[in-house]
Amino acid sequence: MSILEAIILGLVQGIAEFLPISSSGHLAILQNLFNMSDIEGGHMLFDVLLHFGTLVAICFMYWPDIKSMFTQTVDLFTGRNPAPAGTRRQYPAARMFMLIIAATLPLVLILPVHKYIGLLSNSTIFVGGALILTGCMLFVSDKMARGTKTEKTMLFKDALIIGLCQCVATLPGLSRSGTTITAGIATGHDRSYAVKFSLLMSIPAVLGATLLELIDAIKAGVDASLIPAYLFGMIAAMVSGVLSIGLLRMIAKKTRFGGFAYYCWVVGVLTIILSLIF
Repeated sequence: MSILEAIILGLVQGIAEFLPISSSGHLAILQNLFNMSDIEGGHMLFDVLLHFGTLVAICFMYWPDIKSMFTQTVDLFTGRNPAPAGTRRQYPAARMFMLIIAATLPLVLILPVHKYIGLLSNSTIFVGGALILTGCMLFVSDKMARGTKTEKTMLFKDALIIGLCQCVATLPGLSRSGTTITAGIATGHDRSYAVKFSLLMSIPAVLGATLLELIDAIKAGVDASLIPAYLFGMIAAMVSGVLSIGLLRMIAKKTRFGGFAYYCWVVGVLTIILSLIF
């Protein structure tokens, strides 16, 4: 793997991980149709570092929310910083933390089959079809009524529904952010909050996947000569991830996701056509 290849894959990971266009789908297309380095074929540490780069991007962009969730959860369970006499202290950030935990629990269902799901990346026809489905979800999400739920009014039932949708979105080509944001909007949440919840709930998911991949990477061994390329790819994923999150937040406030729907349709159809030709 060259440094240029690593940077390209890092940029794709950072951009497509957060924008609703499927990072797994785009990486599969680059690797299968354009013969770029296969992460599963000896570059497992690189995959770990790409995910770590996107994890850093989320933490950077949502650090105030992460800090509030931590401090309010500690306050809630320890009774620290009680409310003034005659009032009841609210813990919206702690509540969101517990909602994120609830939304993460369904991922346990994926553990026994996650390696088989990964094998679907080898089928670009499947990936193309999943991208088309992602576009359909985004198109439908634009037609839904605007919701008003936030961390103060979101139900734990809503979190479980979004979590189950995240399980489905482990399929390559199906956008995790697009699927969970659509589920959030469908369950009556404010669009901006649906985006924030989707990205924050990805932290435990990405962290868990990174730890599992790190174990496999250590077992497989690491070629020290590739470390510089891996690090360039990680930095590319981190920087492009920060920019992508900023763009997604801006789009959620000012416009709709229709443009991403058309993009997914075009890429999905082209992927299927190229798969059949080559």
